[in-house]
Amino acid sequence: MINPLDHCFEEAAQAGVTSVVCGMGSANPIGGTFLAMKTAGSKRIDKRIIKNPVAVKFALGENPKNVYKDKDTAPVTRMATAAIIREQLFKARRYLDDMIDYESSAGTDDEGDRPEYDAKCEALMPLLKHEIPAHFHAHRADDIFTAIRLAKEFDIDYVIIHATEGHLIADELLEDNARTIVGPVISERCKPELRNHTIETAGVLNKAGVPMCICTDHPVVPEQYLPLSAGLAVRGGLDRNEALKAITIYPAQITGIADRVGSIEVGKDADIVIFSGDPLSVCDTPDMVIVNGTVI
Repeated sequence: MINPLDHCFEEAAQAGVTSVVCGMGSANPIGGTFLAMKTAGSKRIDKRIIKNPVAVKFALGENPKNVYKDKDTAPVTRMATAAIIREQLFKARRYLDDMIDYESSAGTDDEGDRPEYDAKCEALMPLLKHEIPAHFHAHRADDIFTAIRLAKEFDIDYVIIHATEGHLIADELLEDNARTIVGPVISERCKPELRNHTIETAGVLNKAGVPMCICTDHPVVPEQYLPLSAGLAVRGGLDRNEALKAITIYPAQITGIADRVGSIEVGKDADIVIFSGDPLSVCDTPDMVIVNGTVI
């Protein structure tokens, strides 16, 4: 559940972050769906939603393993995590095929029985229909490649979340047309799969031509520090103008909401942040924040 009255949204808005993509964490191989929403406005979340759903969340690597290893149940290995995801995608694809067959035969002599409703498979229908992408939580290069193999096998669009070792495989990511959401840039190497974490990742991917944007992975790093995260990426080699795009138009494009936010254009939502100082400096704050045309 998302609490629109959580103080983090107000803090994010005050820092100039007007839109966010929210969803569950990475404890389960298949988490659920994400949505995009405004950080300010109505106290009711349904009036602040930009797009729902935005993506389906999958998690690879250490997180699912660490959650389930003490429960004496799968997954406790990387292979098991991938197998669980693959099995559910197989079920969902078969469910979709059966539903298509049923709908095409409806009202004819060949009409069969409607497939039994399956909530888990239904949740994956927009993914298999290319209406939304998969968001794969993946830090290590091998986990990133697992995500890409799964995406190719089931012909689904995908985005790599974190991409911590993306700088090590930038050419391969470009070859596979991967899109990445890099972060948290501000991070300690608190688990083995973060061993190669560096503030240079966003810059390396950008220079290689890999579509990327920056995230904080709130609440790991509070959303209000998104501009600071972009500033650190500049220190790591990312071009400054590209860093600004990495927290504005690029994330809007990657998450499928660029028709409403991410740039100042006629017909968009009029989310505007005005600075007299440097937007990427830890010392400067916005002079004015406008959300949906209203000063907050």
